[in-house]
Amino acid sequence: MESGKRTLLKQTEVLGGYDPTQYESERIHAKASDGTMVPISLVYKQGMKRDGSSPLYLYGYGSYGASSNATFSIPRLSLLDRGVVYAIGHIRGGGDLGEQWREDGKMMRKKNTFTDFIACAEHLVKEKYTSPQRLVIDGRSAGGLLIGAVLNMRPDLFKAAHVGVPFVDVINTMLDESVPLTVAEFVEWGNPKKKDEYDYMKTYSPYDNIEAKAYPDMLVTTSLNDSQVMYWEPAKYVAKIRSKRTDQNVLVMRCNMGAGHGGASGRYDAYRETALIYAFLLNSLGITK
Repeated sequence: MESGKRTLLKQTEVLGGYDPTQYESERIHAKASDGTMVPISLVYKQGMKRDGSSPLYLYGYGSYGASSNATFSIPRLSLLDRGVVYAIGHIRGGGDLGEQWREDGKMMRKKNTFTDFIACAEHLVKEKYTSPQRLVIDGRSAGGLLIGAVLNMRPDLFKAAHVGVPFVDVINTMLDESVPLTVAEFVEWGNPKKKDEYDYMKTYSPYDNIEAKAYPDMLVTTSLNDSQVMYWEPAKYVAKIRSKRTDQNVLVMRCNMGAGHGGASGRYDAYRETALIYAFLLNSLGITK
């Protein structure tokens, strides 16, 4: 502690010729609609050109005060080595900047979560890290709610999206007190039996705001044994989009018949599930090798 020197005692081996000096990471900020500066963590392979041509994978969550930490990921290397920029939007509703950051993204301020994410995407385009035709997005569970909401708000901003085990039918789910998480989560989303809270939730609930317009390529994933977001939520969400959309873009729903909310268990099955999501998004970007 006195000298500040570090001694490497142990390092996890990463197979496949991994060289950490080939990659670069940085932290930037996007200005939200109310002027709040929202952090974005980025990682990419050395030599990335900021000319708007790079494919970019933007991840977000922004609920329950959970922080989206910028941690190392072995599977993510397969994106970086293909020239994809990986970004995390540290949006309000998460705990990334403390308790007030969480408070400013829940209940009657929940829409800050969605507008923050859009601000992150717009900033990345403006600063030429990517362009709308090269930008894909990913969110799961409450992050699936995030992706569903922003696709309704700004479908033109994204090329493709993964909407994972998504909490997209907010009103009906929060009216069903037999669902395990409903009552305890009135403090996160609100209680639709209260008119002012119902009215606010109705303005962003993804299922209730699907319109007749073009949506980007979408992969919606769910699991039969999910006790937190029941499989019929994403199923009816997909059915409604199919009935309303005006485009001919790809819309795929995949139900894992042997998993729960966390998806496939076991290291290799989890890798296969990640590979499927990556493959879908990369294919939308025209990256096939």
